[in-house]
Amino acid sequence: MANASAPWPGFCGKWGTSMDRRKELKAQYKQMKTEMGIFAIRSASPPFCYLETTQDLKGTMNKTIFQLRFGSHPQKELQRVWKELGENHLSVEVLEVLPYSKDETKTDYSEELQILKQLWEEKPADELYGRE
Repeated sequence: MANASAPWPGFCGKWGTSMDRRKELKAQYKQMKTEMGIFAIRSASPPFCYLETTQDLKGTMNKTIFQLRFGSHPQKELQRVWKELGENHLSVEVLEVLPYSKDETKTDYSEELQILKQLWEEKPADELYGRE
């Protein structure tokens, strides 16, 4: 028997998503582990390096680039450099990926990410600014 509220025949079976399926997909999403670590936006000339750690590298990098392109990044020095040099003169790159703990109950990696950032801030200028 066809569903009277469906916009066309077969809608719920073929294109719609049942509530059970939605719950299953939501549970799968919550179990996903995104890459976490540190990334940099840097320029060799003039020397400039912005470091950021995050539990979601891909998402945070995309958000940061979006904010910079539209002039709304909260870090004003980074926004100024982006505007002055232009996107083509800066590189955005992952510097290091932090592995997850074997302990499945651990969800807060802020301390490890803070230590990772400190380690990168202490590196020599040639390495920090991406010079060979």
